[in-house]
Parts: sequence; structure tokens; C-alpha cells
Amino acid sequence: MPNPNLVLERIRQTKQTGKLWTYPGGIHPMENKKQSNQKPIRSLHLPKFFYVPVVQHSGWAGELIVNVGDKVLKGQALTKGDNFRQLPVHSPTSGMILGIEPHVSSHPSGLPEVTVIIETDGKDEWVERQPIDDFLTLTSDQIIQKVYQYGIAGLGGAVFPTASKLSLADKRCNLLIINGAECEPYITCDDRLMQDYTAELIEGIRILRYVLRPKEVILAIEDNKPKAIKAIQKALKGSDDIHVQPIPTKYPSGASDQLVQVLTGLEIPQGKRTIEMGIVMHNVGTAFAVKRAVMDDEPLIERVVTLTGDKIRNKGNVWARLGTPIQHLLEQVDYQADSRFPVFLGGPMTGFILQSLQAPITKTANCIIAPDHFEYAPPEPERSCIRCSSCSDACPVGLLPQQLYWFARSDDHDKSKEYHLDACIECGVCAYVCPSYIPLIQYFRQEKAKIAEIEEKAKKAEEAKIRFEAREARLQKEKDARTARIAQAADKRREEIASSAGEDPVAAALARIKAKKAEAQTVEPVQVKANGEPDNSELMAQRRARRLAKQAEAVTEASENLSVNSVQRVEETDPKKAAVAAALARARAKKAAQAPEQAVENTEKAATATEAEDPRKAVVAAALARAKAKKAAQAVENTEKVATATEAEDPRKAAVAAAIARARAKKMSQGIQND
Repeated sequence: MPNPNLVLERIRQTKQTGKLWTYPGGIHPMENKKQSNQKPIRSLHLPKFFYVPVVQHSGWAGELIVNVGDKVLKGQALTKGDNFRQLPVHSPTSGMILGIEPHVSSHPSGLPEVTVIIETDGKDEWVERQPIDDFLTLTSDQIIQKVYQYGIAGLGGAVFPTASKLSLADKRCNLLIINGAECEPYITCDDRLMQDYTAELIEGIRILRYVLRPKEVILAIEDNKPKAIKAIQKALKGSDDIHVQPIPTKYPSGASDQLVQVLTGLEIPQGKRTIEMGIVMHNVGTAFAVKRAVMDDEPLIERVVTLTGDKIRNKGNVWARLGTPIQHLLEQVDYQADSRFPVFLGGPMTGFILQSLQAPITKTANCIIAPDHFEYAPPEPERSCIRCSSCSDACPVGLLPQQLYWFARSDDHDKSKEYHLDACIECGVCAYVCPSYIPLIQYFRQEKAKIAEIEEKAKKAEEAKIRFEAREARLQKEKDARTARIAQAADKRREEIASSAGEDPVAAALARIKAKKAEAQTVEPVQVKANGEPDNSELMAQRRARRLAKQAEAVTEASENLSVNSVQRVEETDPKKAAVAAALARARAKKAAQAPEQAVENTEKAATATEAEDPRKAVVAAALARAKAKKAAQAVENTEKVATATEAEDPRKAAVAAAIARARAKKMSQGIQND
């Protein structure tokens, strides 16, 4: 960053020797300024209706303070703001508000924007004003507030709120530059303003000087405006507070950074502002509007507009009230309408084609061009880039437009930012020199809009994240505080009960629950074998006992069912066979009786072995064995009784009994073997 002292040193060197510097690139297009700078600024008739957009500056809309049907006076505020980026707008004349609704805008898109529609009453009656003769009676803060309340914005094209710039630069300004370069072709509004309103312009510059307190003040004018230079020098004769400095004619010398480079030879670093070097710049139109606001007590309701082009017979510069339809202005200067040729708002380098002539004049409007076939030709079809580097050679900022063009077409936003697209001043030089007729500025503007949209979304997402985290932290804090209050209240209540009962009720309740739970869940310790594995013999013995009981019941039930069927079959057989069957049944029954005894013996042996390991398991095993033996003995006894009784009564019944005995013996022997 250049030292502010170096800036002053260079400026003083320029004042003494007249030495100037230059910047890379730039062009010398046809000026075409003589069409409109030969006549003084004049006023035109007012239209019947005014269309005043609520936003006419670089910032945000203010709050509307009027309603449909209200009567307003000339200079009355229509909106109000609460910061320097919300500039108020004012009524351009007296009349009645017919509507507040969308209306076609003075924008390349022509999209409608909120507009206050005013019907004039023909009186053009001012709101009450209090002009002053000496601005030195006001403080710097009072002047800044007045500049803000009266809606003054930069009239050089950027329309940045002047009050904001003054407040930011207060006590930091070493050099004040008044920009009278007006480098773009066709435009002559600043030229005529310097010639026709010289004294008021100088008064406005001195007001700015009084607020900013710079060490040097320079009024820079391109040398193609000799009459304006002469008029200013004549008005400043005998004073040394403002220095008039002619500069070479070259486009875009009127751009902020390029003008600083011409006057000081110092380049503004990328991403830095001139105020960081102690430099503040204002347009001559802005200085004039400041004088009107501070001394004449007039808000910004009109500006000088250049009307030029071969389709306009009565060319020149006019005072145009803000909100005047462009169609109304053209009709008063003998505009020859021709649908083959568009009308441009702004200069030929930075201007654009109007979508509708009903669009109103705003603070940004400095020129209207209505060309004919000698000045305008339909755009040539876009062709492929031949990489001739003409755009790079002519770029006054030192960018690489052809690379930026490829990045913009491929939506490579990261590369666009890496190659400093934001440094583009949209001067139009690259498109002017392109042999392939590529509308580079349109590509760059579109790419800037996309990047701005992405950054805005990212910003909103980050803000939403911060709000969410703050909300979660707040809710957690409230939850913790609530939990703490509940715990504190419970502790206090417990202390009160403990003090009255002599013991802690919570501790006593917990002790009772613990004791009850321990009593309900008391179990014998798990037995473990010698190798460390759990001993489940007791559990297995219990399962065997239950299984034997179920099997005995099943044998009894099967025997009873079998007896019925067997009786029917045996009755039809031979008695001799029945006797033989009865003998076999007795033999099997005897064998079945021996099987339970063997099972009991085996069980007793297992119980004896288990008793050596664990007496409790032995007791369980012995009980199970006795139950099994008793059950088996009863089954055999019942079978023998049935067989004997049946054989004595009837051989056939003996056969049935024998069948039942066989079934029981077989079932019982299978159950014992499984165990």
C-alpha cells in the first residue's frame, strides 16, 4: 500500500511541474461530444405524471412514508431510512399520489420495480425550505446529516451514498479529487455543468473540503474540455485552495483507480480502496448537488442529462426531474422515432439499450443516445475467440479477459475469482477491441451475478447455522437451569422432611427397595466343576424327573386306548392263541419290572457319586430315582393284576390284557433307556 505521504508528495510535484503519469491499456474512441456541448443547459416542460422509483442508488430501499391519495409538495420526502445506505427519495413536483406499484425500470432487464406515481397539479410548489448564506455556520456532522436526508448520491455513475463516503473518510482524507474527466464518448453533462454553474460547483467543492479537511484538493478535467477548464480557472483566480489539473484524453481516465494513477503514478492494490491511501473522490455533479442541499435546502430531485444522437434534432443538455418518463424528454427535443434503431441509456461504452421509453429518469441517468444508421449497426454475430490478446493489451486494470471469458462460459467460479474478476471495472474496452465481436462485458456481469448469488447463499447458510447453534445452546442452557432448579427444590424438600422425621426419606426408600430386591433374587451360588465349567447335574436331574412323569402318564393313556381296540380283535381270535399271548405278556411284564429296578440302581449309583461332590444334588437325585421306581412298579403291578383276572374269566380278555401289558412294558423300557 503506497504511503499517504507519498501521495501528497506526488500531487505537489504535479502542481509544480505539471508532470502526469499513465496507466496500461486504454483506448481513444471517437468522442462525438460536440453534438451536445455547444448549448447551455436548459429546462423542459414538466410531464403530467412522474414515476419515482423508491431505489435509485447503491443500497437499499427506504420505508415509504406516503400513501395513495396523499398530496405532496416539491421536495417532500417519499421514503425514509435508518442508515446511510437507505437514501430517501423525494417528490419532483407538487401533486397527488395516484399509485404505489411496480413500473418498468431504467435497467437493462426492464423488470418492474416499486414506483411512486405522482400526478402533477401544475403549481410546482416547494415544501418549506430554509436556505443559508454561509455553510461555515454548520458543523461537519450537520452537513453530513443534511446530505443524507436530502438523498445525495454519487452522480458519476456508481450512485454510492455521499453521506456514507463522507462519514467513512472523516479525519482520514489527505487528498480530495473532484472528477471532471468525463471520459466516455457522447456524454457532456459534466462539461456543461462546469461551464454554466461554475460558482455553485466551486462552492460545493469547498463544502466537501470543509467536511473532509484534506491537505490538497485537485479538480481533474480532460483536456478535450478547454471551455470548462478556462471557466473554472477564471472562477478560482486569486485563490489557491483548489487546483485545476488538465489530464490527457483517454478512455477510461475517468475511472477512480485510473484517475489516481494518472495524477500520482501510484496503483491502487487489488482489493483496496482509495480511502486507505488517504484519497477521496467525488464527481462534479455530486459537488453541485451537495451545494444545493446544504445552502439552498433542496433535495436531489433533478440532474443534468445529455440528449444526443442523430435521431435527435435539438441535441443538448437539459435539467431532468427524477421520475420523468424518457419518452417525454425525447418528444421535447424532436426525437425521430424509428423502430429499427434502439435508444441507449448511458454512454456507448457502459450504457445499455432501453427496454421501454416509459422508463423514468433516475440518479444514474446521465445520457440518452438515439443513434441513426451512421452511428449504430446491429451487433455482429459472436465468433470464436482467436486468442489475439487485444483485450488483454487494452485492459486498463491489467486483467486477462480472454481467460475470464472461458471461465465465465464454463461456470468455473473459483477460477474467475482466482483471476480477479472482481477487479473488472466494466469499462467495455475489451469488448470494443475484440475482433470476434464477443460481448465480454455481458459475460463478466453475468459471472459476477452468479458469484454474488453463491456467496449470498453461503452467507445466509452460515448465518442460519450460527442462529441454530445459538438456539440449541440457549435451549440446553434453559434445560440445565430447569434441571438444577428441580434438583435444588428436591434437595430442599428432602432436607425439610429429614429434619422433621429424623432421617433422609430418599435414602430410607432406596434401602428398602434394595433389601426387597436382594430378598427376591436370592439364589444359591452356582456350582463349578473341577475344570472350572459350571455344574448343571442338578438341573438335568430335575428335567429327567419331569420327563419320566410325563412318559408314565403317556403309557397309562396309551394302554387304556389300546385295551379297547385289542379286546375287539382278540374276541375274534382263537382261545388257544389268547392263552399263549397271556403267558408272553407275563414274561414281558416281569422283564419290564426288572428295568425300573436297574434304572433305580443306576440312579442310586449316580446319586452316591454326586453325594461325594455335593450332598444337596444327591438328595435331589435320590428323590427322582424313588419316584421313577415307584411309578414303574405300580405300572407292572397293575398290568399283572389285569392279566391274571382276565385270564381267569375269559381267555380272550387275557389276550387283550397281554397286548396292553406289552404296550406298557415297551413304552416303559423305551423311557428308561432314554433316561
